[in-house]
Amino acid sequence: MHPKTEVSVDWDQIDTVLLDMDGTLLDLHFDNHFWINYIPQKYAELHNITLEQSNAELVDTFDSYRGRLEWYCLDFWSERLNLDVAALKKEVEHLIAIRPGVEDFLQQLSNSHKRAVLVTNAHQGSLSLKLANTNIDRYLDMVICSHDFGKPKEDRSFWQSLQNVESFDPERTLFVDDSESVLDSANDYDIRFLRAIVKPDSKQPENFDRRYPAILEFKDLLPIY
Repeated sequence: MHPKTEVSVDWDQIDTVLLDMDGTLLDLHFDNHFWINYIPQKYAELHNITLEQSNAELVDTFDSYRGRLEWYCLDFWSERLNLDVAALKKEVEHLIAIRPGVEDFLQQLSNSHKRAVLVTNAHQGSLSLKLANTNIDRYLDMVICSHDFGKPKEDRSFWQSLQNVESFDPERTLFVDDSESVLDSANDYDIRFLRAIVKPDSKQPENFDRRYPAILEFKDLLPIY
């Protein structure tokens, strides 16, 4: 095992576990394929342009909204691109997959006295599709969608909104997310135990160059006691 993946936590000091979904519990390949390959293809077909032209038009548009709530909103992109994004996601839902070791981790977490909460930027439409395909919510105490707060996890005020509905002690909380910008936001809120993901997308290389301790698989955090 690469030394940077040798991360563990003192479970005696943790009461709450906050978990991201895409790229953390679920393989980010679905989302990357959808936005990098499938949407440009459908946009090209709609406008009768080449895939190269489609990518050129979309890349700047996507980048301008990255990290904002709109970036994660299916309704926003459906209107912006004149495509039924939710329906298109269903066309490739067979690519939705749970990351290795996640179910064992969630099962142990469910059997422990820790509180398990999913905190995701995914739009409600995408969230419901993924939960229907994976059933990971059966292990969780609560599911939180940032769209219900009107702000993404990158926004520090998201954590105060979360605190208002899901009381947790930042000093006794573990948060796992594949996005370093989101981990930065959680760090600003003084969440003590932060873990990144080495390989969010199963089709991409491992990335050990992370600013936060990073796990390759959730077994790196086991056993839970």
